[in-house]
Amino acid sequence: MITKRDLFADVSDDLKDELIETILQTSNFRIERIVSHGHCSMDGFWYDQSGNELVILLKGSATLRFENQSQIIEMNPGDYLHIEKHVKHRVEWTNPEQETIWLNVHYS
Repeated sequence: MITKRDLFADVSDDLKDELIETILQTSNFRIERIVSHGHCSMDGFWYDQSGNELVILLKGSATLRFENQSQIIEMNPGDYLHIEKHVKHRVEWTNPEQETIWLNVHYS
C-alpha cells in the first residue's frame, strides 16, 4: 500500500528533544527528517560521521560550524550542503521561534 506523508506535519509545538525520524533506509543510504526548535549541539560536541551526508534545510533557519573553519554557515529554506565523512561539524543554532525542518541523506 502506498501511503502519502507530509514532511511538515505531525510536529509538536513543545519539542523537548530534537525529533529525528528515519523516512527510508536501505543498506546503501538512510533518509531522515529532523525537526529542531531552538535545539543545537552541546558545547564541545562535534559530529564525526563514518558516512557522507547531504543536509537540506526545508523550513526555518539554522547555523552550522565546521571544525578548523572560523566561518559559520547560515542555512535558510532551500539551502543544502554536502558533508564528507569524518568532516567534523556541529549545529550552532536553530530558530527558537519556529521549527526548523531538515532532510538529511546519509550514504557511503
